[in-house]
Amino acid sequence: MRTSMLFSTLAASVLLVACSKPAPEPTSLASDAEATQQVAATPEVPTYSAETFFNTETIFGSSINHDGTAVLVTSDKSGIFNVYSYPLDGSEPTQLTNSTTDAMMGVSWFPKDGRMLYTADQGGNELNHVYVRLEDGTTQDLTPGENLKAMVGGWHEDDMHFYVMTNERDNRYFDVYQYSTEDYSRTMVFENNTGFNVDAISPNGRYLALSRTNSNADSDLFLVDLEAENVEPKLITPTDGNIQHNAYTFTHDSNQLIYGTDGHGEFYQAWAYDIASEEHSEHFAADWDVSFLYFSDSGKYQVVGVNADARTELSIIDTATGEEVMLPEHPPGDLRGVNFSDDEQTLVFYVNSDVSPSNLMFWQVGSDNVVQLTNTLAEGMQPEHLVQSTVERFQSFDELTVPGLLYKPHQASAENRVPAVIFIHGGPGGQTRQGYSAMVQHLVNHGYAMFGVNNRGSSGYGKTFFHLDDQRHGEDDLQDIVYAKKYLQTLEWVDPQRIAVMGGSYGGYLTMAALAFTNEFDAGINIFGVTNWVRTLESIPPWWESFRQSLYDELGDPAVDGERLRRISPLFHADNIKVPVLVVQGANDPRVLQVESDEMVAAIRANKVPVEYVLFDDEGHGFSVKANRIEAQEAYLNFLNTYLVE
Repeated sequence: MRTSMLFSTLAASVLLVACSKPAPEPTSLASDAEATQQVAATPEVPTYSAETFFNTETIFGSSINHDGTAVLVTSDKSGIFNVYSYPLDGSEPTQLTNSTTDAMMGVSWFPKDGRMLYTADQGGNELNHVYVRLEDGTTQDLTPGENLKAMVGGWHEDDMHFYVMTNERDNRYFDVYQYSTEDYSRTMVFENNTGFNVDAISPNGRYLALSRTNSNADSDLFLVDLEAENVEPKLITPTDGNIQHNAYTFTHDSNQLIYGTDGHGEFYQAWAYDIASEEHSEHFAADWDVSFLYFSDSGKYQVVGVNADARTELSIIDTATGEEVMLPEHPPGDLRGVNFSDDEQTLVFYVNSDVSPSNLMFWQVGSDNVVQLTNTLAEGMQPEHLVQSTVERFQSFDELTVPGLLYKPHQASAENRVPAVIFIHGGPGGQTRQGYSAMVQHLVNHGYAMFGVNNRGSSGYGKTFFHLDDQRHGEDDLQDIVYAKKYLQTLEWVDPQRIAVMGGSYGGYLTMAALAFTNEFDAGINIFGVTNWVRTLESIPPWWESFRQSLYDELGDPAVDGERLRRISPLFHADNIKVPVLVVQGANDPRVLQVESDEMVAAIRANKVPVEYVLFDDEGHGFSVKANRIEAQEAYLNFLNTYLVE
């Protein structure tokens, strides 16, 4: 909710920046199966290859079909994400899309038949179109055109219409269209001319909840009555000072808007706005941020997720009694993707933990058993061979308490000290959270301690903590990374002389900053990280217009703060980098352009410092092709084995 939009909101198109030099030639790396094992496994815990870890199936999606017999699931079992129908009787799933190049993401079944909506981009460029798959298997692009981005906004309660947001009219803003399920004809119901974010649409289709970002600390909510004679957004959160607001959902009767706000303390609470009376009241509060809240179709059940110290605490509440619904025994872990069938008699959800990837479950409401429909962990692997993280805290340079997730390899001990890697999340404003990560578990399995630091500026720890890095990026948050190293050096099972740093996106930036501005680390892995803030902020595409000022508040305006932005950009200080670096990049990345990595690699090579470069021609900001994820993972391990252990 407080995450910076620069690297967490999907980009709407590729940023086109001319590169004056050809891309440095990517480095070819051998597979980790062929690499020398530098850190011995314990006799009880075998080591697994990257291929084995990524043979674990990644699945998500929980739309239940009209007759309550199947779930719409997105899975990478084919080697790239495709859409499947998973029967609730446990029989074999049916593959509904058959892409071999672009990721296909399931959105929703149609309410009355076997059609379904899905989205897809092209090679990771994030220019998603919305498609319908008919019952005979044919497909239709509902948002044809070039250089546009579209997303599904939900269903009308009449089950005959659905909503799509697209920026085809003006690539800066997203308009709202209502589509007919009969012939896919559409009507624009809201023309967005001032950069509102469309947060929610009421079940009866009458109201839109819009948010307007004023700064990275302040946003307002507006309500639009589409049946009014004058369809104008009405401000419903007039406040003084910096207060954030975002809409979660409308109630099933469309009479109330449930929204989140940090206006009553450090953390997001859920509040209700009554449309008729215009009164606001507290709806749900916790000791941490309320991350999401939604209802079953009739409003009988409410689902609430709380971001509690880097894990999700999820509650299902009977709205008539206010009591929590207790599920029968199920595998341990956090619940995700909870969804009820239309008749509210069937519940599907996922269970995920550090040592077990998401598995699909279903519960016939009132029965004594939860049924597990999938077993996604790769064949031959056992959860006990993996590592459960622990939440650890340390004091930074200014005595600020900084949290992180620590993974201790099974083979680590005072007698067998292991090398360590500090992992930095994206953002700015992201959070490293508990849950299965093949990337982390593979490195831990091969004997590397991993410490996922939630440095100042991370989400989840209150608004004060979140804003501590505003226009101080690469400064105080970088010192948090340095002090994370100092913390690791106090652990008797960590080798204090072998500590590397790695991260993706903004974490890739901090990785390069750690190498360019400190002498603390022995090696670094930069996964599509920003290295030139001036160029990145000058290259914000038009469809991010509504977030431009927020980004400038957080990071700096290149027209005003150019000197400071150059000072914190690693590209301009590459001569300070003295330790080996691995850079991994997608050629179609619309957020961190390939030129960022090209120039960084060339500058390091010019200084005769070891640098390896892996470039994927068919990926963007994150890797969706399983073979590419395996190649990247093998590169991480081989690089660490070569430069951190040897």
